[in-house]
Amino acid sequence: MATALVLLVQGGCRVSALDGLIYFPERSMPAPPAGVEERRFTTADGVRLHAWLAPPPDSAAPLLVWSHGNGGNVGNREDVLLALAARGLGVLAYDYRGYGLSEGRAHEAGVYLDAEAAWDHAVADGVVPERVVCFGESLGGAVSIALASRRPCAAVIVVATFTSLRAVARQHYGALAALAGHQFDSASRVPEIGVPILVAHGDRDEIVPYALGEALFALAGGPKRFVRVPGLGHNDVFDSPPLLDAIAAFARESVAAADSPR
Repeated sequence: MATALVLLVQGGCRVSALDGLIYFPERSMPAPPAGVEERRFTTADGVRLHAWLAPPPDSAAPLLVWSHGNGGNVGNREDVLLALAARGLGVLAYDYRGYGLSEGRAHEAGVYLDAEAAWDHAVADGVVPERVVCFGESLGGAVSIALASRRPCAAVIVVATFTSLRAVARQHYGALAALAGHQFDSASRVPEIGVPILVAHGDRDEIVPYALGEALFALAGGPKRFVRVPGLGHNDVFDSPPLLDAIAAFARESVAAADSPR
């Protein structure tokens, strides 16, 4: 994301021009690992998407709808997907438009539609909304927060994410951050998320400063939990087994609470 932000503040204020400086897709995709299914589904605006599904182990298990960061594709995240599945979670890891085997080209409104299509696919496949957890990393944290504002879910889990794209740029480039506009404005959405939210952040994050994770957490309403990941940065934060354990525990607790009679 750092390179994107350097170019972003140099590139002017036209959103269409900036899109190519925010998203860094990788088209090459490996075959899915054993036990992981390939899925395809279509967005509301007609874009065909590709995803990997590690099926939930039973009907009571949470399903993470995983919105990834701005680079690569789901194939780059195989180890994390398998580690989460090994902890008893289902995981639907989809690629945004223009990433991996998904059609199209990424832009902010489009990736929000992509997340909605992934949620819709999971529910059409028989997963009840009370078992869905909106899970996102970095840019995908903003996508997951937007998804939770548009679709019901049991919880939101975001890792290494921010209050807004402009806030990240401001940390690195000061007043030039205004050129980022109002893209991925989680600060305005997260206070309205009524479900439990877990915010996790590496305290050595060199791309999205740790303070932005704290600021996002402070804005969140309702039940919330913060996980500091000591000694890890932006791209290695999932190397922490305690973080993966915390994600799995929070997802299970939230789904159990959503299933409890009120």
